[in-house]
Amino acid sequence: MNDFPVLAQVVLGYCPMIGRERHVAATRLTVFPQRPDAAPDARELLRALGEAWPEGGEPLVLNIASEGLLRDCLGAEPPLHMRLELPSFMALDAQHEAALLALRARGIALYLKGRPPAELPRAVLGCFEQSIIEFADDRRTEAEAAGGPARAMGFVQSGVTCAGDVEESFRRGATAVLGWPIDEPVGKGQGKAVAPDLKVIVELMNRVDRQESIDRLEAVLKNDPTLAFRLVRYINSAAFGLRVEISSFRHAIMMLGYQKLKRWLALLLASASNDPAMRPVMFSAVRRGLFMEELVRSAGDEQMSSEMFICGVFSLLDCMMGQPFGQLLKSIPVPQDVHDALVQGSGRYRPYLELVRAVEQESLFDIRNAAEGLMLSAAEINRALLRALLTARQLA
Repeated sequence: MNDFPVLAQVVLGYCPMIGRERHVAATRLTVFPQRPDAAPDARELLRALGEAWPEGGEPLVLNIASEGLLRDCLGAEPPLHMRLELPSFMALDAQHEAALLALRARGIALYLKGRPPAELPRAVLGCFEQSIIEFADDRRTEAEAAGGPARAMGFVQSGVTCAGDVEESFRRGATAVLGWPIDEPVGKGQGKAVAPDLKVIVELMNRVDRQESIDRLEAVLKNDPTLAFRLVRYINSAAFGLRVEISSFRHAIMMLGYQKLKRWLALLLASASNDPAMRPVMFSAVRRGLFMEELVRSAGDEQMSSEMFICGVFSLLDCMMGQPFGQLLKSIPVPQDVHDALVQGSGRYRPYLELVRAVEQESLFDIRNAAEGLMLSAAEINRALLRALLTARQLA
């Protein structure tokens, strides 16, 4: 993507908006100005985000954490496939009414954030597609939601911190939740039986790690043709950027080599669960891997980029398989630096993983703290994030 100067003037965080079927309904991007006394160019910001998030697929929801910048964005003609969050106090301010009505006339969807302290004018209320209500501030109980009158508009629940919050939010009638509790601890003895298709991927990863012959690798895949199809489909996606279509697993190995094949087997392992509750976790794992890879791409170290990708993709494997990393990684081959980051919580990849988590949590303080430790600029991190999100959409 182009180098937009505005990306040096903001800090970006993101989280998924997860619908009732556990699919990603939208991606929310939070934008913090680097300096409270500076006003980034709203039109340039929207152009930069529009290039990274072209039309098609799930929408992009913008949470602009600055009243001035948000006001500028309201008047900057955002693309139709973007949605804007508007705090309730701004929705009540009469000076914004004309801009809100103009956005509605153009077909721009708006989200009302927080409970307004007074009733909104009917014309303004009609500008909002949904509201965003904090879980702790939602006064309607599950019973009231089931037996009481329907809300005037659909709502998205924010502030969910555990699986129980998610389930209660949907029982209350939420159309989606913001974020997903992916960091709940996994203890000993909670392991699930590994599905047969996952065992095939793990076996392939071990054979690739030993650089066994193509014939031996193909023999494993013959027992699972669906898996072979999925692998070839991944490699043929726009995200991979090959000019020649891959027609078979043998062809893939000849084109990629063993090192790159490991990466795509890792991706396949992290996205192979059939459990609907794991869809948001798989979504996050793939984006973590792509983001971590992009953070070090400019260093030109292909091996490090590949290992960072695997580290990010595998960073949620304990949640997906219900086993602690120390147990999981006994059977799955990973580089030592990846093992140190996931099992020991140490090593040179760990700070990058902490940065990615801070971006996912949309925590300005933690993002800045992690970036300072890695000596990365806001522009570098933002470009890496946007490239990763674009690549993830191409994979999907």
